[in-house]
Amino acid sequence: MPIQLVVFDIAGTTVADHGNINQTFRDAFQAAGLNVLPEDVDKVMGYKKIEAIEIILQQYKQPLLPGHSIESVHADFTNRMVQFYETTPTLEALPFAEKIFSWLNSIGIQVALDTGFTRPVTNAILNRLHWNNHPDIACVVSSDEVPEGRPATYMIQSIMATTGVQDAKKIVKVGDTEVDVLEGRNAGCGIVIAITTGAYTEQQLHSYAPDYIIHSLDELKGIIQPQWQ
Repeated sequence: MPIQLVVFDIAGTTVADHGNINQTFRDAFQAAGLNVLPEDVDKVMGYKKIEAIEIILQQYKQPLLPGHSIESVHADFTNRMVQFYETTPTLEALPFAEKIFSWLNSIGIQVALDTGFTRPVTNAILNRLHWNNHPDIACVVSSDEVPEGRPATYMIQSIMATTGVQDAKKIVKVGDTEVDVLEGRNAGCGIVIAITTGAYTEQQLHSYAPDYIIHSLDELKGIIQPQWQ
């Protein structure tokens, strides 16, 4: 069945993450009186960020400092991330990302991005990379623009409505986390691809049974081209 759309995650999939998201999460928790292990933050990568904070607080079962809440930790995290992406010299697209976007468009396949970030953080990334109104990106959906984030299917449904793609089997989902894989499966995407450039190792990704595991976006051509022809 011909592919009509590829939905990519952002951080760790198409945009480099050098552990900065994990560190920022832990900094926001620490400011609220809770020390969180890096590996526990990695487990909630890809989730809507306020949901990730709720999961961690349920896991640790420790009260925050007086005056702090889930909402305040989330606001602190958001502010820190926006400032980071607006100023860091290390922000960059992952290798082959823009070439793959261009190649997909050249063969008639639309490109969309979805993310666990809120729109302010997403915009900070898009602005710095000049991906706002990018000719090869049909649309971008952030987790705060839909009722629920991953692994729920609302972001992909929103993308389908915008792009006019009616059959999820004609969609390829690409992401670097467990909930990226689950999002693709729950939405009924025809192909679900995990990539090792983000928070999860190849061994970890294997346990979620994506259709393919890749180590570089350049490998997408070998998967998509035979399906497209």
